[in-house]
Amino acid sequence: MNKVLFFPMLFSLYLILYVASANAQTMSNADYIIQMGNLNSISGKPTGSGFKLSYTSGQTGPGLYSGINYKVRAGFQYISSIIPFRFSVTNNFIDFGIISPTTPVLRTSLLTISNGSAFGYQVTASQNHNLRANGSGDEIPPTACGDSGPSCSPTSAGPWTSILTYGFGYRCDNNAGTDCDTQFADSTYYKPFVASPSAVVVMSGVTVGRNKVTQITYKLNISGAQSAGLYTNVINYIATPTF
Repeated sequence: MNKVLFFPMLFSLYLILYVASANAQTMSNADYIIQMGNLNSISGKPTGSGFKLSYTSGQTGPGLYSGINYKVRAGFQYISSIIPFRFSVTNNFIDFGIISPTTPVLRTSLLTISNGSAFGYQVTASQNHNLRANGSGDEIPPTACGDSGPSCSPTSAGPWTSILTYGFGYRCDNNAGTDCDTQFADSTYYKPFVASPSAVVVMSGVTVGRNKVTQITYKLNISGAQSAGLYTNVINYIATPTF
């Protein structure tokens, strides 16, 4: 029984500057308006033996600027209102049913995210512990993928094709968007989950977008020596916007 938990984290910082008066140049015609006033965050004149550079960095003062045929929303406070940060997981309860040795079983979940933050987002995954029978304490180990030795790890995907390779693992496939970890080169590549508090990135993006969807496929295969029992664990997905 796999349960999926989601803990969204969203932090915002607002800077308010009050001034008695301000002067700036404004250029406009019937089709556009350019307001040159800004709030500089950094500036300077670095020099060296062979160069001299003057620079400033900033933006138009935060706020809403509008006219007959334009509207400008300046400031991070407007980004989330255009595309709110949302994350969801389907199939919060994964049931593998009764499984037989050397007969791999697959189950799937969909991860859907909408992101409007300035520098993208990431979704990480981890498990609280290996699949474990609560009564006996017996465990199903994480997959190592390789037949004669480990070919995958929590940070490196590898092919898992043999029915004689046992354990529990997952892969990520793009459904809408291209945000899966690119290590999943084809449908045979898997990784084991890492145990909390560590976590690894399963999908991420650096651009804004709505309803980006990936499919997580869980794979379970056991040997004939695996003890009978009800094995459970918890898979944790954490989605974090980046500002």
